Amino acid sequence: MPWQPSLGAWPHGDGVRFRVWAPEARSVELVLQQQTLPLTPEQGGYFGHNVPGLKAGDRYSYRVDGRGPFPDPASRRQPDGVHAHSEIVDPRPFPWTDGAWRNRPWDELVIHELHIGTFTQEGTFDAARARLASLVDLGLTAVELMPLSDFPGRRNWGYDGVSHFAPPHCYGTPDDLRRLIDDAHRLGLAVLIDVVYNHLGPDGNYTGVYSSYYLSKGRSTPWGDGINLDGRHAEGVRHFFTENALHWLHEYHADGFRFDATQYILDDRPTHFLAELADVLRASRPDRPVHLVAEDSRNLAEILLPRAEGGWGFDGVWADDCHHQIRRILAGDREGYYQDYTESIADLAVTLEQGWFFTGQRSEFWGGPRGTDPAGLLPRNFVLCIQNHDQIGNRALGERLNHQIDAAAYRAATALLLCAPGTPMLFMGQEWAASSPFLFFTDHAQALGKRVTEGRRKEFRHFSGFTDPKARERIPDPQADATFHASQLKWDEVDREPHTGMRRLYQALLQLRQQEPALKEARPGRHSARAANPGAVTLMRQGDRGTSLLLACQLSGAGQIELEQASAEVILSTEETRFTLDARAPTIAGKTIAFARPGALLLRVPGT
Repeated sequence: MPWQPSLGAWPHGDGVRFRVWAPEARSVELVLQQQTLPLTPEQGGYFGHNVPGLKAGDRYSYRVDGRGPFPDPASRRQPDGVHAHSEIVDPRPFPWTDGAWRNRPWDELVIHELHIGTFTQEGTFDAARARLASLVDLGLTAVELMPLSDFPGRRNWGYDGVSHFAPPHCYGTPDDLRRLIDDAHRLGLAVLIDVVYNHLGPDGNYTGVYSSYYLSKGRSTPWGDGINLDGRHAEGVRHFFTENALHWLHEYHADGFRFDATQYILDDRPTHFLAELADVLRASRPDRPVHLVAEDSRNLAEILLPRAEGGWGFDGVWADDCHHQIRRILAGDREGYYQDYTESIADLAVTLEQGWFFTGQRSEFWGGPRGTDPAGLLPRNFVLCIQNHDQIGNRALGERLNHQIDAAAYRAATALLLCAPGTPMLFMGQEWAASSPFLFFTDHAQALGKRVTEGRRKEFRHFSGFTDPKARERIPDPQADATFHASQLKWDEVDREPHTGMRRLYQALLQLRQQEPALKEARPGRHSARAANPGAVTLMRQGDRGTSLLLACQLSGAGQIELEQASAEVILSTEETRFTLDARAPTIAGKTIAFARPGALLLRVPGT
């Protein structure tokens, strides 16, 4: 392993090297089972010590100015929870088999977002590993693991993580996670890890006992104080989070990252922390690409511009406009941020062509202009979805899109997603229209848990369906075991209709995406979209001569779509009997396609 850690505890020579950042402390002591040793002050506010005779599996903690003991903020494992002693972990003996792995090119990615705890009934790394082959069989090329920083309790989305270097102990051991990633690589799957660098969780965050400078009191986020990336002692904080990303990259062979809510990673320095981090990560793995994705509501082109052009150099950004427009059209959502969108198919066509819709127009929800010009960005820069953990789990009842619209419209939206030029992302279970919701769940201590439950229900008081306090009582309690268990996928559904047919549709579309030159085309200017009727959009994907494809997509209601020419060859229809037991195939007469209900046809266009 060419990278050498500089924080935490790592076996070194005949013992273990310990190092922690505590710039305001007068003393830091290492607490072991049989003894307590002082750490030596080092330049930059660090304390370190080499201790011979220790080994992986031994427990330790720190005292800071006589207070404690506290867990290590860079602990690699918290076997008894985030409030307990840390454990020494040695990643070096793990028998990796992915030496020839060079990562998937970004243009090949079809991302599957999953939460380890609810992806299977067992909720472990090992159980998830056993399901990877089914994802490959479907046609997926990457998995995105929701945050893996250990958290308090037995269940959490992961965005309340506090032990940033320690995989959640309830999912398994560090080597269990390594086996999951090693197997993913063997099967041809890239692995992205979702990381949270905009705030720290409310329970079990011990960084404050080491330094008050981890957080910025003047930088608020919806979850509390922001991370101090540009104030006093910011260098130590920047190093901590840079080291964290490097540790996932090298100790676990991750292929890249999805950064949570980057609009709240606040940094006024000339080079933004994430741009600086992009340089460091890629320089540390010159042998393979490192994929970087931002979740950012600003539609900010700077994120996607190359570093040489003053950008952050990221590969992708979650492009929410497309999701919000499709949901407004199909499910009628109009509250919260959906107020900024219409049912206009013409607006959706603009988004499909540009990548996002808001390019500087006023947003009523945000109270000002939103977005920048996406001209010159690559189609694959835009990560598109019709569902993700936020858009399901942040609903009061955790409904998936397939719970709220009919199956025909869901199939049509699926075709649009998988034929669009952006980088598609699926949320676990989407591919078979899973029956389980994805609810918000936590397992905090009683006092905090009560506030979370009350806050969750209060959050929806302005929504029309929950203005009545009695209606808000229907919102599942995040702290209840039943809320978590209801969110776990039921894999036996895959073998039953209508779920089997839906999965066949995803598999067929993903196979076409891998095989058809027009759907593989990643250059700008090689696609166009237009409104074909009040409920329909057409999407042209231009390949070389004779390989162009047209998707005729009736998203809502019945309607007719007029083609520019006749004799188009049907490649796939979402109304085939292999996809649905009640197929109602559209009819084609000359240049006219007539849909009796929502559906999509993928056509090969002659002479193009």
